[in-house]
Amino acid sequence: MMQTHNPRAISTTRQESISLIPISIEIVEGNPNLASLLGWHLQQIGYSVFQAVSCQQAKLVFQKQQPSLVILSTDLPDGDGVELCRWFHKQRSSLIFVISARTSEPDIVEGLKAGADDYLTKPFGMQEFLARVEALTRRLRTSAPPACLDYGVLKIDLVQRQVRLKGSAIDLTPQEFSLLYVLAQSEGLALSRAELLQRAWPDEINNPRTVDTHVLSLRKKLEVDPQQPNLIQTVRNIGYRFNPEALSRLPLRPNSASVQSSTSDRPPQFTAPPSRSFAKY
Repeated sequence: MMQTHNPRAISTTRQESISLIPISIEIVEGNPNLASLLGWHLQQIGYSVFQAVSCQQAKLVFQKQQPSLVILSTDLPDGDGVELCRWFHKQRSSLIFVISARTSEPDIVEGLKAGADDYLTKPFGMQEFLARVEALTRRLRTSAPPACLDYGVLKIDLVQRQVRLKGSAIDLTPQEFSLLYVLAQSEGLALSRAELLQRAWPDEINNPRTVDTHVLSLRKKLEVDPQQPNLIQTVRNIGYRFNPEALSRLPLRPNSASVQSSTSDRPPQFTAPPSRSFAKY
């Protein structure tokens, strides 16, 4: 039976294949010793782990890595972890697990209302910590997101954060990738510059006109004729929309100068082992 291609189709790799993709976790903890210990234990059971020690660094790591789960301490050197929890919750893309020395009922309630999916008070046992992480990530395994947005000649890999056009890798900056991803997820709906700004680079870029600059850059790398764009369309008085039908109609060719993206600017995964183990953390 001949298969037909739907340009809007999202590749939903077989469930068992998706489950093999490491679930990424961002640890936001101001105590480097505790962060190292938690990260090491999580890596031992198969998680991909990244670390941040401050609010500012946490946002940068989150925007670049798009982790599935954020483990967040409420005590950070440059801000309140509860406020950061609210910021993470607004992104609506990751589960949030708060670990905190704040043990009163009002503190716990405040953390949960700020968007935490679970709250564990310090000190805690490692086995309980790992069991709670497993309970949270079980939700991700049972409703795994697509590993790739597949539009035939254009594939957007959400795991490796790479884009391929007609089989060739397209070199996108992290900002360009985030913008393309947000546009592609919008199902053809037009999004304003303010919406694109908030979804693609929240708190990182403050000028909505920056969206125009990145759209122009994306068009140069993806469109046959950037002066007459069909894939990323301008919607008058609104903003921009992603038009996947253009991919099935036009013989798009990748810009030769954009082929073969570099991964040298990716931050290394966190691999520091613990120096010793404790019964409580």
